[in-house]
Amino acid sequence: MSITLFGIKNCDTIKKARKWLDAHNIEFQFHDFRKDGLTEAQLDLLIESLGWEILLNKRGTTWRQLSDAIKENIDAASARSLMLENPAIIKRPVLEIGSTETSPQRFVGFKENEYSEIFQI
Repeated sequence: MSITLFGIKNCDTIKKARKWLDAHNIEFQFHDFRKDGLTEAQLDLLIESLGWEILLNKRGTTWRQLSDAIKENIDAASARSLMLENPAIIKRPVLEIGSTETSPQRFVGFKENEYSEIFQI
């Protein structure tokens, strides 16, 4: 089973998720949106399985810095473009379990109890 954690290295929630996975001896790959990039195909898979509304982080600094016109007129196409241009606006972490051949499970955010359920710990 392959496990990938997507996010941004200096994000506090990412740090908590990584620490939890390490503490439970769960091997994973970390994909940093800033360092490793985000392709259109990767984003499309995330949007397809999770929905753009769940992925778009409307509580972060990147969102708050956008103009009101952009925020008020956000839709699927503009959200996709925004996430490709500014991956920091994607809610983090995104946890992917499985491989693309087996339709991986994907989860957004980090809560210890949810991760315990996911990994049956």
